[in-house]
Amino acid sequence: MTEQRPFLDIHQLRTRDRPPVDLQAQRGECICILGKSGSGKSVLLRLVADLDPGEGTVRLDGADRNSWPGPEWRKRVVYQAAEPAWWGATAAEHFPAEAREPLQGWLRDVGLDGNVLDADIARLSTGERQRLALLRSLARKPAVLLLDEPTASLDHATTLAVEALLARQLAAGLAILMVTHSQEQAQRIAHRCFHMAEGRLQPA
Repeated sequence: MTEQRPFLDIHQLRTRDRPPVDLQAQRGECICILGKSGSGKSVLLRLVADLDPGEGTVRLDGADRNSWPGPEWRKRVVYQAAEPAWWGATAAEHFPAEAREPLQGWLRDVGLDGNVLDADIARLSTGERQRLALLRSLARKPAVLLLDEPTASLDHATTLAVEALLARQLAAGLAILMVTHSQEQAQRIAHRCFHMAEGRLQPA
């Protein structure tokens, strides 16, 4: 029987001051990475997204990352920072027109009113911005989503609502690498968990 090829294949990925990381993920799989602050979790996500300089190989569905221009790769492999940046005055400016139909359902799913799209971003709460950033990432229709503490500012009920939305995206074939400090969250949503310490990734 032929072994299934990884959808996302990370091989010997490293920065100069960190050990190399090997990790593979399939379509529809969520992998959670836990560990102390400063252990290298966010750096790993940024390396996969090709946002930081590093060494090693990353392949998506068998194709090497270097075969795509950087912006095209980052459309397919979307990184969402713990504190996402906003470049427009309102959230609506960050969504393509074709995303408006699914967006209305997503807003309800995560407990947001449709009017939030036209509100001044600076006046929104951290939790509102965090949820909108997730929806902005989903609207780009990524193949892989790299999430850095996507529910850190949310209460338990809203966290569960976000996890339910992510679970539906996983069922549709999205692959997710997610950094979290919550062991409970990892147990709920992850198919596999890893622990990172001093840049080294080990099964949790």
